[in-house]
Amino acid sequence: MKWFLSVFKREKKLLGHPVFLCFILLTSVTNITNLSPEERSELEDIRRRKGVLLQEIQRLREELREAILEVEGLETSTEGSKTLQKSRHVAMGRKKFNMDPKKGIVFLVENELLRHTAEDIAQFLYKGEGLNKTAIGDYLGERDDFNIKVLQAFVDLHEFTDLNLVQALRQFLWSFRLPGEAQKIDRMMEAFAQRYCHCNPGVFQSTDTCYVLSFAIIMLNTSLHNPNVRDKPGVDRFISMNRGINEGGDLPEELLRNLYESIKNEPFKIPEDDGNDLTHTFFNPDREGWLLKLGGRVKTWKRRWFILTDNCLYYFEYTTVSPGLLSGLIVHVDASDNCFELYIPNNRGQLIKACKTEADGRVVEGNHMVYRISAPTPEEKDEWIHSIKSAVSVDPFYEMLAARKKRISLKKKEEQP
Repeated sequence: MKWFLSVFKREKKLLGHPVFLCFILLTSVTNITNLSPEERSELEDIRRRKGVLLQEIQRLREELREAILEVEGLETSTEGSKTLQKSRHVAMGRKKFNMDPKKGIVFLVENELLRHTAEDIAQFLYKGEGLNKTAIGDYLGERDDFNIKVLQAFVDLHEFTDLNLVQALRQFLWSFRLPGEAQKIDRMMEAFAQRYCHCNPGVFQSTDTCYVLSFAIIMLNTSLHNPNVRDKPGVDRFISMNRGINEGGDLPEELLRNLYESIKNEPFKIPEDDGNDLTHTFFNPDREGWLLKLGGRVKTWKRRWFILTDNCLYYFEYTTVSPGLLSGLIVHVDASDNCFELYIPNNRGQLIKACKTEADGRVVEGNHMVYRISAPTPEEKDEWIHSIKSAVSVDPFYEMLAARKKRISLKKKEEQP
């Protein structure tokens, strides 16, 4: 830059040179017959100097042009470097978010890639570029005041006007993955119901109706399209299940039949996440550690790494391979010495719903009626039993839904004379 300025100054100084000014004046002289020999000689000398000066000016202009191009190149290179650095920081922020949503947001805000406002963060999550949708769901479900504001702003970005409830749910549930925690689900579905009723006033008597029917549709989707569910509900049962949820009254049968047919013909598309999903699933388990599991066909004890999370008990041969999975919703716990058993209460002869991944990658169903497990110490056995019993207690999700239905029923009774 200093060299560029020096070249500019040299050209400016040259333009103000006395000889050059004299040349400018004399170029207007067209009749030289009246000049004396001395004057003619001086004129020729001026013309010679003129040629030298023009060459010098041309050289300086070329240098100036090169200097300008060099400076512009440096500026472009600097801008490109800044853009590249920004892109790298954004990519790093997304990775951090996928591993720990709150830390990822903090990183992006501290690097001035995101403003710490509910609206900006909601836009970032709504676009979802490179983000793990399970992580988005967990962040939106947090109960902090700021997270709740982000959730509200996120839901407000969805446009549900003139959509039926199934269409709105398809859009909503594609933008993230519902977390497994009942209270998080409650907050998110409450926000959805409020937004839907705001966009479609008069469709339902209250947001409670929209809330309960939304859950009924989600459960219907599971019942109709999960191959493990053999008893598929018909449309009449779906209608019967939803009687009285519209502030004590019934919803139009035509509406319920249309919703049922929509789900029957096309299941919800659940967004799939990348490899970070497995990492996130086991990132903050309820409990984990090495235990011994008695084999099924060959009665030998095998050391396995167990993880209890989201009401499911996983076990691994190593800590870095695909897991086997025990359903943790209906098993019972018995214990003696350092051992305890998992089986279905009141029916030890029934197979426990389970699966595992074979060495060749095939996922196969388990064939255990009882899982016998041994802990290293009595203390660890007691801690595992306590954790598993807590996980298999009454599902808070159903308690939450029952409480909402009860509220609708009580509201109707209070309105009656």
